[in-house]
Amino acid sequence: MSSFDIQPGTRILGIGVDILETVRIQASIDRFGDRFLRRVFTPAERQYCAAMPFPARHYGARFAAKEAVSKAFGTGIGKQIGWRDIEIKRKETGEPCILLHGPAAKLAATLDVIQTLITLSHSDHYSVANAILIAKS
Repeated sequence: MSSFDIQPGTRILGIGVDILETVRIQASIDRFGDRFLRRVFTPAERQYCAAMPFPARHYGARFAAKEAVSKAFGTGIGKQIGWRDIEIKRKETGEPCILLHGPAAKLAATLDVIQTLITLSHSDHYSVANAILIAKS
């Protein structure tokens, strides 16, 4: 059984998708610099993206992922969940995964979330992410 099979006694709590133009992320980086990056991304995310040949593409994919996860929760980014409460990491295989912190982790526990799935993609001009939250029934 793959990690994408829905186990008996579980349900899809929510799904989320987001797409953005990479130029918008680059414009925020150019205009606000580290202030923008520190506000939205964790230190590990900043370190990863900064090491890439085209950092804005990777920042864009993570920005879209955070939006997609917040949509899957049904909250958006704001009162209940902040930008850095959702961290996008990579498994040893290179597959992206979600690490929740603070209020996002507490909300996931309250909603009985047992698995988070994320997929990212980016090109020269766009970044997109899909998120699925699986919870106990």
